[in-house]
Order: sequence, then C-alpha cells, then structure tokens
Amino acid sequence: MKNALHVLASFVLLINYSCKSQQMVQTTADVPKLKTNEQQFINKPLKYLLKELKPEIKTAGVTNEEGYSYFGFNFLPLEEQRKGLGSREDKVSLYIYVNGQVDWDYEKRPKGQELNWTKEDIQKYENLIVKRIKVIYD
Repeated sequence: MKNALHVLASFVLLINYSCKSQQMVQTTADVPKLKTNEQQFINKPLKYLLKELKPEIKTAGVTNEEGYSYFGFNFLPLEEQRKGLGSREDKVSLYIYVNGQVDWDYEKRPKGQELNWTKEDIQKYENLIVKRIKVIYD
C-alpha cells in the first residue's frame, strides 16, 4: 500500500511539473528562437509573443512608417547599452512589426525614461497584431 501511494504521489508530481509550460526564450541567447518560430506569432496579438519572453525587456522604441510600425526591444538598461556593456547575446535587438500605427509619443513619456518599457506599455500594446519578427545583434 505504501508503494502504491508513493507511486501515485510521484505520478501526480510528474504530471503537475509537465503541465507547466516553459517560456520559449529563457535567456537573451534564446531570442533567435522567436524568428525561427515566427509563424507561431504572425497574425496574433503581441501578448502571445511577450508571454514567451523570460528576460525582461528594458528599453523600447517605436518607428511608425507608412503602412506598418515596429517596436525595437532591448534587454539591457540604457546606461549599459551606452557603455557597451553586456555579452553579445545581451546586446540583441528584437524588432516586432505590427499592423497599423502605434500611438507612441516620446514627448508624453516621463522625462529621462522615454525609452523604458513598462507594464503600462504591455497593457496598452498587447493586442496589436504581429506581422514580422527580426532579430539583430549589435
């Protein structure tokens, strides 16, 4: 009976552990996986891609062009970017193209923090539809 309970408890723990999905991007070295798996995110809201990122986005910028816009995300704080700190993998830039124009006004963002990516930004932009992904190393 003890063995049966031990086996059952082990099985329950294994199932519980297996059911927790792991994020695709665990470290900045994994960012290229997003490009490799791009079709998984195309024509879906940005929030699905953001959920796959374990490394925290530190800075972001937006470029609005005619017919499309894109976010440029970086995983190093601005000060470290300016000093050239971090490994090659940490210096990766993730560009996410979305449909339509992004309402991003540098003038209306907090002074000195215009490029900081915030939880409010996630909530504001999470429903934009992903059109393309680019990964570029500095």
